[in-house]
Amino acid sequence: MCYGGQRLPSKDDLTDPTRRTRTLPAANENAVVVENLRDRLAETEARLERARAREAELSRQLEEMKRYVCVMEILECYLKRRYREQQVRTLAVVNSK
Repeated sequence: MCYGGQRLPSKDDLTDPTRRTRTLPAANENAVVVENLRDRLAETEARLERARAREAELSRQLEEMKRYVCVMEILECYLKRRYREQQVRTLAVVNSK
């Protein structure tokens, strides 16, 4: 993990009282780590917000495309029906002669 040149204390460092005083970072170093984590959290939240905005935009585009496809299907059915009707009329004209 990236915490500058420091490492976070391990579980053993925190639970072993003999090692605790020697390996825990000083209060100032803790503040730096906390600030680093806050910055990373803010960056993550910003990325999450951008991802949500992108998802909303893609959802809107998807709905628009669905409406477009629906309209195209309606037009297709209409044109097929008109084509069949025209075929029937044409055959009627040809057969009547």
